[in-house]
Amino acid sequence: MASTKSPEKSTPMLKRAAASAYLGSVIEYYDFFVYSVCAALVFKDVFFSNLTPAVGTLASLATFATGYLARPLGGIIFGHFGDKLGRKRMLVLSMFTIGIASTAIGLLPTYDQAGLIAPVLLILIRVIQGVAIGGEWGGAMLMSAEHATKNRGFWASFTSAGAPTGQLVSALVIAGTLAAMGPDAFIAWGWRLPFLASVILLIVGVIVRSAVDESPEFLAAKKRTPKRGIPIIATLRKQPLTLLLAVGVGLSAFMFQGLLTTYSIAYGVQIGIERQTILNALSFSSFFAIFGIIGWSRLSDTIGRRPLVIAGAVLIAVWGFALFPMLETKNGLIITIGMVIGQGVIHPMIYGPLAGLYSELFDTEHRYTGASLGYQIAGIGAGISPVLFAAILNSTGSPSTIPLSIVILIVAAISIFCIWRLGETKSRTLSEQNFAETPAATGTASATDTPPAAMEGPIP
Repeated sequence: MASTKSPEKSTPMLKRAAASAYLGSVIEYYDFFVYSVCAALVFKDVFFSNLTPAVGTLASLATFATGYLARPLGGIIFGHFGDKLGRKRMLVLSMFTIGIASTAIGLLPTYDQAGLIAPVLLILIRVIQGVAIGGEWGGAMLMSAEHATKNRGFWASFTSAGAPTGQLVSALVIAGTLAAMGPDAFIAWGWRLPFLASVILLIVGVIVRSAVDESPEFLAAKKRTPKRGIPIIATLRKQPLTLLLAVGVGLSAFMFQGLLTTYSIAYGVQIGIERQTILNALSFSSFFAIFGIIGWSRLSDTIGRRPLVIAGAVLIAVWGFALFPMLETKNGLIITIGMVIGQGVIHPMIYGPLAGLYSELFDTEHRYTGASLGYQIAGIGAGISPVLFAAILNSTGSPSTIPLSIVILIVAAISIFCIWRLGETKSRTLSEQNFAETPAATGTASATDTPPAAMEGPIP
């Protein structure tokens, strides 16, 4: 079988698969951060200039959320064909669609130029892009994980490490553009340049991705069962509880991500922090997050996914209360420390191991669909959390951020409960068939799922 290749023979293609996954994630999150910054700072004046500033900001953040709402649909569509036809074809298509959509946003007319058609086109492009992004992460992660013969968490983490890299690149591009032309010119037309620049990343990414071989696990599964059913039906029929728990595990990481990378900008500007101060803090924190994701993921190959996710969720709950007071100091150094610890250390404790974890939860025959759905449904949290936080503060009429911190606490508790029920997965072999529901989730053991205590020893 393809999956029995020696590590030495697999290494060149494994590295290429990891590089492809990394670049795809860079493009995805480059767009994510460019759009989140523009939604928080610019789009209320460009696409919603007919609304009051407060309502315009809320509408801008809502368009940001529409892309996330479309992602589960993308997970189903790309997952279906990725499980039936192969990972590689879908990944080239998803990357191409993401890059073209991002470039198209940079060419849109403003509300003053085209009226209502401008925000309608913006929303339409975001939905198309959201569908493509919905199929990107799951397939890219699987190309790395299914090529790996050991240290699966480490190799799969390069998909996740592309996220802060994309944020860092986009923050530098936005900060450079803003500094070069000033805020007035940036709002008038300069915001388009970071979107148009994504075509450069697209060209490089498509070239690298086209050179990657198909996943050996997929080829083995295709030979094993040439006639297969519909992946989404198989996922919901065989592993519905696993899918639900997978969503819950990732929820706190994504809600926290929405707070760190999107809402903190809008909130910071609202309380009088300079835009450049927050962008600088995000740049520093994104740099540290690259190494945090890879480092924590490699550690998860040794001690397991579950201990790190639990520790990360506890710290997210704590930092949800600490971050807002640090922002309210308006001190650049304190803000940077808060963002670096939050995004560079705490968030990667969950976000890093997610790639290895999700690859280990589902059968090969519907793994693309299951992993994509789990990740993208959880990822809606990053899209709706800025809107939710803004709506909560607007509805209370109070400057207190305690209600927002309580929301973070609740979702962190959900993640702890879900990872505990899922159990430990790091010792699973991806070529195993019929994972069914995890024994920790159902209270029963199967031939292919070893109970956590027997597999890993006592959980810290």
